[in-house]
Amino acid sequence: MNCENCGAPMRLVRNHDYYVCDYCGTFHHPDPNRDGVRVLGESSDSECPVCQLMLVTAALDRNPVLYCPNCRGILIHQAIFVFCLDYLRKRSKTPTPPQRFDPKELERPLRCPRCHRDMNTHPYGGPGNIVIDNCYTCSLVWLDYGELNRILTAPGEDHLGDLMGEE
Repeated sequence: MNCENCGAPMRLVRNHDYYVCDYCGTFHHPDPNRDGVRVLGESSDSECPVCQLMLVTAALDRNPVLYCPNCRGILIHQAIFVFCLDYLRKRSKTPTPPQRFDPKELERPLRCPRCHRDMNTHPYGGPGNIVIDNCYTCSLVWLDYGELNRILTAPGEDHLGDLMGEE
C-alpha cells in the first residue's frame, strides 16, 4: 500500500490495525466492513476454505484474523473469537430479529486452511442462529460474511435493555 499523501510505501504497524508512512508520517486506518473487520491486506500462507484463494491479514477490534477478499469470510482463532464476541456484543446497540439458517449449510464440506482436515460444521450454540465451521485440532473458526454481524446484533440478555426501550 502506498501513501495517499506522498506516494511512498506504507508500513503496517505491528500489533495494530493501521498503516504509517515512514517518509511523511501519514497514517491510514482502513474502514471496518459490516462485520467490523479492518482489512489490512498483507498476504498470508493460508487458503480460503470456501474459494481457495489466499487469505489476507485483517483485524477485528485490534485482534488478528485472516480474511478472504473474494467471499469476505473470516478465519479467527477460537480464543480470540470468544473474547471478541463477549466484548463486541456488549458494545452493540442494535439488536435485529433472528433469521433462520439454510439447513443445506450443514452439508458444506470445508477443509481447515492450516491442517487441511475436514472442519466441523454445526449450528452455532450462541446467539445469531448461524452455521459455524471450526477445526478442533487448530482451534480455528471460519465465519462466512455477515455471520459475525448476525451474532453481534442478535437479541439476547446482553441486549435486553435495548429491546425493552431502556438504556
